[in-house]
Amino acid sequence: MSDRGTIRLPSAPVPPIIYRHIQMADTNNVDYYEILQVSQSADPETIHRVYRFLAQRFHPDNAETGNEARFREIHQAYTVISDAEQRARYDISYQQHRKERWRLVAAGAQSENDFELEQSIRLMMLEALYTKRRLEPGEPAIFSGDLESLLGRAREQLQFTMWYLQQKKFVTRDDNSRLLITADGVEFLEQNYRTQGLRRLHAGAESS
Repeated sequence: MSDRGTIRLPSAPVPPIIYRHIQMADTNNVDYYEILQVSQSADPETIHRVYRFLAQRFHPDNAETGNEARFREIHQAYTVISDAEQRARYDISYQQHRKERWRLVAAGAQSENDFELEQSIRLMMLEALYTKRRLEPGEPAIFSGDLESLLGRAREQLQFTMWYLQQKKFVTRDDNSRLLITADGVEFLEQNYRTQGLRRLHAGAESS
């Protein structure tokens, strides 16, 4: 950091270790647009502005919000998306990956009742956040990507759920964009968890 407390951001060329990490990540279906929190149609100026904001926030030298792992992800994403040639190559695989994910989403929607499925996903998401807050009160938040893995659902399947829970103020986001359950969310989960349990009991009694 400089005398004025300004964090120095990395400039080209990229250090060899980070560059190797960037090359390897191309094969892992990493969503660079999600990491940078920009749309695929974002112009270079917007991408640069958002990158500088995120890099300042997560730079390891930032005592309050520094996060080395997140900083490396952000710098890796920016290195690819800010280069026209690399971005063009990445966009081809990015679109193919999105089409495949939407195909899986569509297949799931056809095989299950939409309303009951959505209600179950809401409760599962809240239950995961509830458990995290209860067991780790000092670190109660979860990244969206980790929730996707926990619930076994693609991002597209959870976007509506996250929107609903945030609009109802059952879930909020911290300064690092991680999700965490609120007191209202805890109350909603406890009330509806009992209701869902009773429904299952009734269904079992009727089928016996």
